[in-house]
Amino acid sequence: MTILSSLVRAYERMSDAPPFGFATAKVSFCIVLSPAGAVAEVIDLRDTDKKRSSVQLPVPQPAKRTVGIDPNFLWDKSSYVLGVTSEKDLALRDEDTPDQAAARAKDRAKRLARVADEHAAFRGKHAEWLQETQDEGLLALSRFLTGWTPDTFAAPLFNTEMLDQNIVFRLSDERLFLHDRPAAKALWARVGAEGASKPQICLVTGNPAPVARLHPSVKGVWGAQSSGASLVSFNLDAFASYGHDQGDNAPVSEAAAFAYGTALNRYLDRDSTNRIQIGDASTVFWADAEAQAAEMVESIFAAYVDPSATERIATNKLQAHLDGIRQGRRLHEILPDLEGVRFCILGLAPNAARLSVRFWWENDFGTLTANYQRYLDDTRIEPPPRDGWPPLWRYLLELAVQGKRENVPPLIAGEWMRAILTGSAYPLSLLSNVLMRLRADGDVNALRAAILKSVLTRNFAQEVPVALDPENTNKGYVLGRLFAVYEEVQRAALGGKVNSTIKDKFYGAASSSPQKVFRALDSGAQNHFTKLRKESPGRAFNLEKRIMAITDLMSPEQDPIPAALSAQEQALFGIGYYHQRSDFFRKSETTPNPEASE
Repeated sequence: MTILSSLVRAYERMSDAPPFGFATAKVSFCIVLSPAGAVAEVIDLRDTDKKRSSVQLPVPQPAKRTVGIDPNFLWDKSSYVLGVTSEKDLALRDEDTPDQAAARAKDRAKRLARVADEHAAFRGKHAEWLQETQDEGLLALSRFLTGWTPDTFAAPLFNTEMLDQNIVFRLSDERLFLHDRPAAKALWARVGAEGASKPQICLVTGNPAPVARLHPSVKGVWGAQSSGASLVSFNLDAFASYGHDQGDNAPVSEAAAFAYGTALNRYLDRDSTNRIQIGDASTVFWADAEAQAAEMVESIFAAYVDPSATERIATNKLQAHLDGIRQGRRLHEILPDLEGVRFCILGLAPNAARLSVRFWWENDFGTLTANYQRYLDDTRIEPPPRDGWPPLWRYLLELAVQGKRENVPPLIAGEWMRAILTGSAYPLSLLSNVLMRLRADGDVNALRAAILKSVLTRNFAQEVPVALDPENTNKGYVLGRLFAVYEEVQRAALGGKVNSTIKDKFYGAASSSPQKVFRALDSGAQNHFTKLRKESPGRAFNLEKRIMAITDLMSPEQDPIPAALSAQEQALFGIGYYHQRSDFFRKSETTPNPEASE
């Protein structure tokens, strides 16, 4: 299935999704009207907690606004409904210069003129929509709008907290909001039908239906416009084909567009359990299955990508099954009912007013699990991180300057996630970016070593040791180990009180152009041995023995230290250094007498 058809199917499985023509919006206040159109009371719908959060209510589908004025049906923000708005940011200040005061006054006048136009549009549209209604509640709203003037907005019924908030209406002595009344729903359906285009074959459902000229705005994508961005749009003449413009270029019915937009916005919601952030890609996922199986599959996948997502796993009692999967057991052995469940993953990133699809994957959950297990095997390295294996986004920070999320190289998150999901080759930019960061800061940690190992294993079919391999003769791996021993000699001779080791000064050169620095490193190590033999002869003997064992692995060429190392050899240099350095730390933690350790 395509992205849109999968989302439409997801919408159809949502038991609490708003019906066609409606959407969920944040609403803060309700104006209660008498049948004569007078304001009986104003109800604050917000939560009673400290944040005073707005409530989510199903309301008629909001208009898709850019810079134009377009009122919503039976609800809207205060500038449309009441003709009032907040002026805090436009009020004159004592410290304003004459020029600043004039500019602020001009902006205030422009804002108030805009608000007046918005309120006039709200009144005019509703006068048109409600002119033939006989419903008591809708007549009350019509009478209210006829008699309302913005200067009526005053205490005690109204307060400034209503400014710029969404407002709905209700008839006194009734519990239904006006937009929930049967007459209002029938009128809204008729309004939508009058503005509909001629039926065409929908590319999503295959059925003839009115085509959506504009597709819904998608909100919640990290970095995109807060008002929403379009997943599908045609807004330039270059996109027109055979005289068609906008949505007619690729006909998707209004019902299908509404369905996919509703489902996608639900998954992208801040509190959604179906979204994760991977680099610049806001990633949503869902299972095409009945509710119980879907919840189980979605919980397991969330734990795949983020091991800290244990709450849902614990709720579903799946932790033991997840542990078995991470240990390499096949899904059909553990949860056979889930193997054939269709699973969808969509990664979205901002692109001006539109959204870019970073990756899209749809397949059986058993295939996804097998690819995930292969990824685990690719990145397995000893010793592992002290806090266990982190979520994927934490790996991405190792590629960023200063470890900041905003500095993660663009596109790499989507390419890496696609490789994990499909089992294809990893992006080579992973290798180059890790090597670049290692040369810059010399921080050879478990995560970076795991990334290097995974790329070498999958992309170059190279056998890379998981743990320290004393017999490995690859020149990059051997030189990385030797560099770690030289650093340990320095630490041992100086008593561990070293502000800056040879790694901080020479790692970049040693890993890329070893011939330039290794002779100087060896000379420095001999000087340190002179001191170490006097203070700790046992430690000096063991370190000399280790250096000899490593140098014996070097090729007996005229000059065993090469002038340069390839990218693959530089990666093995980092892995060799990590293994050897970790081995020293492990022995120092477990051996009371460091002189007896090797």
